[in-house]
This record gives sequence, C-alpha cells and structure tokens, in this order.
Amino acid sequence: MPAAVRFGVNYTPSEGWFHHWLDFDLDAVRADLDSIAALGLDHVRVFPLWPYFQPNRTLIRPRAVEQLVALADAAAERGLDVNVDGLQGHLSSFDFLPAWTRTWHRRNLFTDPEVIEGQAAYLRTLAAALADRPNFLGMTLGNEVNQFSAGPHPDPDRASEAQVDAWLERMLAACEEGAPGRLHLHAEYDATWYQDDMPFTPAQAARQGAVTAVHSWVFNGTAQRHGRTSVPTEHHAAYLVELSKAWSDDPHRPVWLQEVGAPAPLIPPEHAAAFTAATVANALDCPDLWGVTWWCSHDVARDLADFPELEYGLGLLTNDRRPKETARVLAEAAGRTHVPAAPRTVALVVPDDPAARSRCAPGGPVFDAYFRLAADGARPTTVLDTRADDKDHLAARGITEVVTPEQVLPTPQGGTSS
Repeated sequence: MPAAVRFGVNYTPSEGWFHHWLDFDLDAVRADLDSIAALGLDHVRVFPLWPYFQPNRTLIRPRAVEQLVALADAAAERGLDVNVDGLQGHLSSFDFLPAWTRTWHRRNLFTDPEVIEGQAAYLRTLAAALADRPNFLGMTLGNEVNQFSAGPHPDPDRASEAQVDAWLERMLAACEEGAPGRLHLHAEYDATWYQDDMPFTPAQAARQGAVTAVHSWVFNGTAQRHGRTSVPTEHHAAYLVELSKAWSDDPHRPVWLQEVGAPAPLIPPEHAAAFTAATVANALDCPDLWGVTWWCSHDVARDLADFPELEYGLGLLTNDRRPKETARVLAEAAGRTHVPAAPRTVALVVPDDPAARSRCAPGGPVFDAYFRLAADGARPTTVLDTRADDKDHLAARGITEVVTPEQVLPTPQGGTSS
C-alpha cells in the first residue's frame, strides 16, 4: 500500500519574516506552529538564512544552530515533521548570500573549491544537529538555487551541466554524512524544466536526491496566457509532477510538490480558495505523489518594505495568525483519506534534450498538447522520446498509449495532425 500523501506548509514566520533568526523568539515560533498544527497539517519546511548562520566561511554560529534545533523540537511537540532548506539563498525576490562569496570576495557558488568546502560543512553541520530528532525529515540543499546559475539573474554564477552535477553530488553527500538515511533532496524553480540554457537539468532533478521536487507558480506565463480558471492554470502543478517523470530512471520515484501558491493579482484573493482546491485535487490525481507543501504559512507583515506585492498575501494565515479560506481548503484536503491515484495511461513524448526544454514551457508544443489532452479528460503523463518504444519502461509505469505533440495539436489549417 503506498504511503499516505503528506500535507504541509512552507513556514514563513508571522513576526519579522525570515529575519526572525536575528532576534529569535521561541514563544512567537510556538504560536505560529500552533496555528499551523491546528489546520491538521503534518510537516513544515523551514528556512535558515545562510548569511545569518554562516557569516564567515569557517564560522557556523552555534547559537543559530541551537535555535534551528529548538524550532524543530517545538514542531515535534505539535506533531509536525521538519524539512530544512540549507543554502538560503533566495527567498521571495531577495538574495541572501554570505559576504565571503560576493563583491571583493566574489567566488562562484558552484565551482570554487573553497566555497564548495564551506557549503558542504554548513549542510553537514545542520543535518548532524538534527540527525537524532525523529521528526527531522531531511535536508533540501537550498531554495531554488538554480536561479543563481543563469539568467534572468542579474549577476549569475555560471556553471556547466557537468559542474552542477558534481556540485549536487557533493552537497547531497554532505547532508547524508550529517544525517544518514534521511530524505535529502534538491529543489529548483521551473527554469529547470523550461529554460534551454539552465545548467540545472530535468535529469538531475529527477535522478539525484531521495525524491524529485517541483515548484509550481502560475505567474510564469500560464495564468497570463490562459486565465485563472483555465485547465492549464488549475493543472499546472500536476503538469510539473508528470513532466518530471519523463526523466526519472525509477518508474515510481516519489515527486514532492514542495512549493505551490495562489499569487495575486493573477489569482485574486477572492478566488484563491477555488484555485487551491482545484490545484490540490489535480495534484492528488498524480501517482507517486509524496506530498503537497503550500506556500506559505503566514502573510508577510505590511510594515516590511520592498517585497513584490504578491508576497504580502500568500499565507494560509494572516499576519496575526487567523486562517483564511485557503487554509480551510487545505485543511479539508489533509483531513480526507486519499485513494492512491491510478496510473496515467497516455504518455506525451518530450525531447530527451535539455537544450529543447522550451518546448515544454508555456506556449511550447509539449505544454499545449498536454493541456489539450487534459481538457479532453485523458489524464496524460510524459515520456522521453528515447524511451517511447521501451515496452518494459512503459509497462512499469502503466502507459498503454504514446502520442506526440504533433498528433495532438491542430494543424495551422485547423485539422488534426496525423
């Protein structure tokens, strides 16, 4: 019997946002965790800010690590498991990189040997501090660290695919050294699946680490093109889950929908609950879903400046810890018994070439063909073109029909491609 789907939330502190690590207040954290646990969720993903925890390459602040452990223990008291993101990195439009990697000490995050040694020591230290806690799920290397490796970042740390491979292997090994046997993974924003020149690739996402993580945000062109109630918008998270499976070597590798939220104004606040219900229901129709972790727990306080407008209202709970209608929707989903999703039998062919990922992005033929199939009720998944004739692979995934985008989409004359 497959494990039950997990339901959790990305923990955004209600007081001080992630700057709360500077003047850590455990009572405020406990109050936040009480409001999360009251929703019936079972885990939180938490975010130490890297420069606050490791301000010098050889200084990992013991007091900061103690505070992270105290947060994990407070979560355990409330029945919440904890996943910890290490290299923060990037959160809500702000970059948080330690001074020993920038300006006068500018060194590449993914290729410089000393930076890599410092990162590995940091991840190993956090993992080891939590290794004996039963509610510690494991480490995520960082939040969407791929955004540092290519455009549109204004000052990217360029790296090749091979260099990123080596970096991921080293960082995941450091987590395993610190806390053997836990659920250690890496997580990127959707450029990994959509951007042709991104050195973090779909194969890396789907083959390295304990599970595949996907982050679904419909402000990537999906909601702009198709509207808030469209099939692409309401199924975008499910699409990323199923798109990831094309590159996995394990036909039943778990996929974690680790970030998904309802961003205004594309999803207006009065429609956020309906979007949440549809997104979760469609994700639950994906086989081998590990869990759903909503972004985020609490709103950003309006007295904090310079956030993009959408960031202030993404919480399930208000800044004073009152649940919104989206919280009720997620709580109801978490409280239900979910029958494991049946296999998806129709597979759409995608190119086994990271330089052709834009075919899968909003506006690309794979994207459009997938949602044409979804609109027709076909429950599609994806398969690499190099595996489309592999009968053993298809059978292991329960796939009985393989189609190409050209077979699904109308021709320019209005007919259907053959």
